Amino acid sequence: MKISEKISSREALAKLIPSLQAQGKRVGYTSGVFDLIHPGHVDYLEQARALCDLLVVGINSDSSVKINKGDLRPICSESARANIIAALASVDYVFLFDETNNNKNIEILQPQLYIKAGDYSKSSLSSAPLVEKYGGEVKLINLTSGYSSSKIIEKISEQALQALIVPDELATMPKVPVVFLDRDGTINEEVSYLHEPAKLKLLPGVIEGLKKLQDAGFHLVMVTNQPGIGLGYFSKEDFFKVTRALFMLLSKEQIKFSKIYFCPHSESEKCACRKPGTGMIDRAKQEMQIDWEHSFVVGDMTSDVELGNRAGLRTILLETGSAGKDGKFNVRPTIKLAGLLEAAQY
Repeated sequence: MKISEKISSREALAKLIPSLQAQGKRVGYTSGVFDLIHPGHVDYLEQARALCDLLVVGINSDSSVKINKGDLRPICSESARANIIAALASVDYVFLFDETNNNKNIEILQPQLYIKAGDYSKSSLSSAPLVEKYGGEVKLINLTSGYSSSKIIEKISEQALQALIVPDELATMPKVPVVFLDRDGTINEEVSYLHEPAKLKLLPGVIEGLKKLQDAGFHLVMVTNQPGIGLGYFSKEDFFKVTRALFMLLSKEQIKFSKIYFCPHSESEKCACRKPGTGMIDRAKQEMQIDWEHSFVVGDMTSDVELGNRAGLRTILLETGSAGKDGKFNVRPTIKLAGLLEAAQY
């Protein structure tokens, strides 16, 4: 069967399935986003097809994916995803649906077998009672470990972000002065475990301050602790969403960061990169040509000052954010100033 012949509508399949069942065919149904196809998807669909004579796959439309996974998803359009799934030998029919669950699909299609991945439980499936009501069966399949569309996207985002802000030619450039900038409480307003772009708000004077630093020849480098990742409060992908939103605001003013470093670990992990550990600056030392004599660390916490002290750099403590009142380290900055604009003027 051609790929185009496999792609149908829910209404057309609702008419076709009863006739197939009347012929003794055991119809199985499963669904998913299938945004970036990986071996886990292929194995899952092959396992599903082995349980039935004919496998129907419902694919979340672009609008339903956005509701479930946010505005940055899907990566691939609904038509592209439908074509790829239909191209698999294990799949007999494909259709798109707009709902965020399978209740309506089950009610209309009434397959003998409703198949879902093993990371669900039967009790968590709102469609399970509907299947059993008409005499169907719910079957859970174990997923192949080590594969995830979200993790693939996360890896691509991380690598793309690094490529975007660290030009290959940087290593061949003359040494430049760098301002190592904290993020939360220094550039943007402090929000506990910030991971939603909508909550990102720049502090007063930040645009003007960053412009002044950039115009004076400083390279801007962000060094930020993000323990919320290690604690499981949000993902790296969430961090990248906020970072992209920040860069979009700054790019409108022609402000560019040369590099961004972040530590995803919680304090209990005792890593080398978490401030005041110098791991992030150590990486910058390897990847950039830095004029250390004329470089600074700027932040709102004593850990930022302690980072600068350990790295042998001059430090500016801002009266924004924590304003040095976190009390974690007994430090004395080179100077204490009201905000980033005042730091740039200094």
